[in-house]
Amino acid sequence: MVTYYPDVDEVFRALADPTRRLLLDELFKEDGQTLVALSGRLTMTRFGVMKHLRVLEEAGLVVTKRRGREKLHFLNPVPIRLVHDRWVSKYAEPWAAALSGLKKGLEATMEKVFEIYIKTTPERLWEAITNPEMRAKYTFGVGVHTDWKAGSPYRATASWQGGPPMDIMEGENLEVDPPKRLVQSFRALWSDDVKAEGTSRVTWDIEQVQDSCKLTVTHDQLREGAHGEIWGGWPQILSGLKTLLETGETLTTPGSLMFVQPANA
Repeated sequence: MVTYYPDVDEVFRALADPTRRLLLDELFKEDGQTLVALSGRLTMTRFGVMKHLRVLEEAGLVVTKRRGREKLHFLNPVPIRLVHDRWVSKYAEPWAAALSGLKKGLEATMEKVFEIYIKTTPERLWEAITNPEMRAKYTFGVGVHTDWKAGSPYRATASWQGGPPMDIMEGENLEVDPPKRLVQSFRALWSDDVKAEGTSRVTWDIEQVQDSCKLTVTHDQLREGAHGEIWGGWPQILSGLKTLLETGETLTTPGSLMFVQPANA
């Protein structure tokens, strides 16, 4: 069965230019910046910065969202994650490990946006997101249990390396519109450090594009400088979801089998 990867030539071409790498570095430091803000950080014209951003968008490394009259730019590491999983994942540490040492901020909030194309139908993608058994195959062994009605709570419980069941995350279904959109509050429970981060929000938007789906995951209402474990695993999760739906196989990158579902889950 064929596995569908991003256009590797486009990704490498985008990364080959030092200015474009600098733009990605700036978005890594502070996501959701405008063209004006990014232009102020580089010694080139706004038009030049716009051309570089267009190349990054075409490669899927930058995602844009409108906020009123402003156009915000977000770093999308998923294409790099997919290249990583294809060639070097079994030799490397998880993506999230590089993000776990981020300095904590104070009261400002931040937003992370991840985008990926998957050759599947909206209905099948929705099932993979909401079915606990399928979800566990690409979400570090953790499934989500709820009645999938707006206003209902959800909870995820799993066992760490064969130990007793433990709570992994919890929240509320804020908006449920199958197979197009799912919005949930999110509270991580797997350690004291992540518990201290409080509640954030995760939005799954599904858009059919010919014979594929564009999936955009927005994790927002995060404290500025929030612990990297809260959001750093999304590239690996979405890479595993794409592999599962396009090949039927489970992506066994480092950490992917971190937890197992309890027998009575």
